[in-house]
Amino acid sequence: MYPAELVLPMKAELTDNGFADASTPEAVEALMNQEGTTLLVINSVCGCSAGTARPGVLHAVSTADKKPTNLATSFAGFDSEAVQKARTYLLPYPPSSPSIALLKNGELVHMIERHMIEGRSAEMISANLKAAFETHCN
Repeated sequence: MYPAELVLPMKAELTDNGFADASTPEAVEALMNQEGTTLLVINSVCGCSAGTARPGVLHAVSTADKKPTNLATSFAGFDSEAVQKARTYLLPYPPSSPSIALLKNGELVHMIERHMIEGRSAEMISANLKAAFETHCN
């Protein structure tokens, strides 16, 4: 498990911008039972999270015409039980952190895995998400 001193500032990058902190299995379950679209970010300490994933997500959410109803994040290696629960909703995709999932009424409709984040710019990730929002969000 990563130390709180390392994780909390990275977590705050999303929670300070409107993302719910889904840090327990119960919080994840409640999130997945909400109607509408949910953007779930499995956050991570890796460099691609800081360099492109979190900035890309924040840009997409702040500039998209259509946006998810709910925003949430769980932190891999810190919110371990919550992430384990979240990953049950992300099947058949294998565990990946960071990763970004868009769910509609609890069903996975769009997934960005780590290998789709690495080597991509924040702008590319934002564009990918905005296209998914356009398709799946009201």
